[in-house]
Amino acid sequence: MARRRVSSSRSCLCRIKDMKSEFIADIHISPLTVKELQKKGYDIIRVTDKLPATSLDKEIIQLSYQEKAVIITQDLDFSAIIAQSGLNGPSVISLRVANAKPDIIIRILITVLPLIEAELREGAIVSIDEKEYRIKKLPVIEGMQSKS
Repeated sequence: MARRRVSSSRSCLCRIKDMKSEFIADIHISPLTVKELQKKGYDIIRVTDKLPATSLDKEIIQLSYQEKAVIITQDLDFSAIIAQSGLNGPSVISLRVANAKPDIIIRILITVLPLIEAELREGAIVSIDEKEYRIKKLPVIEGMQSKS
């Protein structure tokens, strides 16, 4: 698993339109965060735009897989379910932050998303906190570390 530092000075908004990943924000991600990312050019919806708020994690994973969309969440269950499935997707961005205020989440995502685009397209679980992000390539094979 690769660890890399989050540095807002490395943010590059110039290539957002080139990103091919679509994103589905889990129920735990603020609508304000989604709206601001849309304004910045990201193709992102909230899960409730397509499924009921009471949908099971597996239903959200199935939707993301069908739409080739990356799940953005604060729920660790998504990473565990996908890792245990042995599949190579959908990719998941797991936000592990102490302060989940929309402005903080937005800053972190617009800093990190351009840096992890290739890994998300190939299939990965990306854990992001305030200081660093970690990438685990899919499929996750028990007992083996992904190289990155």
